[in-house]
Amino acid sequence: MDIKHLHYFLEVSHTESFTQAAENLYITQSALSRVIKTLEDDLGVPLFHRSKRKVTLTEAGTVLQKHALTIKQQMTELEKEMDQLRTLKTGHIRIGLPTVVNSFFFSQLIADFHQDYPGVTFNLEENGSKVIEEKVWNGMLDCGVVVLNDHPTVDYYTFIEDQLHLVVSSEHPLSLKSQVQLKDVKEESFIMFNQDFESRNIIIQACKRQGFEPKIVSETSQIDFLEEMVATNLGITLLPETTSRNFTKDISVIPVTHPRLDWNLAFIWKKDANLSLISKQQFISFTKNKLIQHKQT
Repeated sequence: MDIKHLHYFLEVSHTESFTQAAENLYITQSALSRVIKTLEDDLGVPLFHRSKRKVTLTEAGTVLQKHALTIKQQMTELEKEMDQLRTLKTGHIRIGLPTVVNSFFFSQLIADFHQDYPGVTFNLEENGSKVIEEKVWNGMLDCGVVVLNDHPTVDYYTFIEDQLHLVVSSEHPLSLKSQVQLKDVKEESFIMFNQDFESRNIIIQACKRQGFEPKIVSETSQIDFLEEMVATNLGITLLPETTSRNFTKDISVIPVTHPRLDWNLAFIWKKDANLSLISKQQFISFTKNKLIQHKQT
């Protein structure tokens, strides 16, 4: 069955006229009639009720019309995606990044991708992991980076496996310890990220399992502000070692030995129709490969 013949069939079913369809298709009416006759012979059923005033679909014609429209739509999408694959002229990619991520790495990654595909534009949204994962799931973001939870709702690649460490002012008594247990900080005042951040949930649940609820004296979404508050000895916090080692303030970072608080960072995306654009698929593949290379170094 020829794709072009299905196109001719759909034109006849749309116009309900061989004469009008032939004019629209720029072929002779006799040639069009032969095409439809070939289709009917191939399928073994008549496709149209023919009369002098108009032609209408038979029951078999209605079935063929439904499938032919689907095939036509798929061919249109195929041609569009193949064109994008050849040129990648345009595209807009929305990325979510939490404040604890090394933004320089992703800035460089985007710059490298943009050099290869200059027609693709980007929008970066900084937020907590919970919000980013929800927006990726709902199609409001195309991809993002999150602290991985136990039940991710999207596809992901884990590229950082870390643990949360205790972060205190250098003037705090605990700064003299080489390691601590979580129960050692049950009387401390906590400075936390707000409820949009998965790390907050990890800390609260771990404290509850140790028999206490953390006393939260301040919340923020900005890591610089959190660092400032800890440095002034307003309270303590728990952060991944990969994040806290970059601090410049007068603070101490101490391993938590019991329980170990895993903190895994993942690049996430959702496989669905919204990612059919080649530019988005290409960026996700590009990013994943870069993260694999970064993890191996």
